Amino acid sequence: MDTKNKSSFPKAMEDKEIEKLKKELEEEKKKVEEYLNGWKRAQADYANREKEIKKDKENWIKFAHAGLILRFLEIYDHFKQAVNHISEEEKKSEWSKGIIQIKEQFKNLLKSLGVAEIKTVGEKFDLQKHEAIAKEKSEGSDKGAIIKEIQPGYTMNGEVIKPAKVIISE
Repeated sequence: MDTKNKSSFPKAMEDKEIEKLKKELEEEKKKVEEYLNGWKRAQADYANREKEIKKDKENWIKFAHAGLILRFLEIYDHFKQAVNHISEEEKKSEWSKGIIQIKEQFKNLLKSLGVAEIKTVGEKFDLQKHEAIAKEKSEGSDKGAIIKEIQPGYTMNGEVIKPAKVIISE
């Protein structure tokens, strides 16, 4: 019997040691999993930040051009006014045709840059897009409807860069 006890004693110690090692292994596995998950989160955060930086840069570039485009819009508006004041007889001349063609090229260039003219006459006044400079009585128009455009307004990629100056009905 003594020999049996001697051999079972080390076995019991061995089992305890194995259990202890198993627990330590489980704890280490949990730590490894925590570190791995933390690393994955950090990697995802980094990827998201990279996307955010890229988007911010694109927006910055897109709207940094807005100031320059606003200056070109002044010239474009003058071209439009000049074309509108050309009489029907003068529109037949080569010089007038050239001016009209330049205006159209200018319009197409602005369009390719994401610039669009804001609709005005007949539209409901929208404080985000329009600047009312006067009110007038107008029969047949709803109150607050735009009845006359004084100066055109523009959007760039869906954002208002210059509100239209308008007259609205009382």
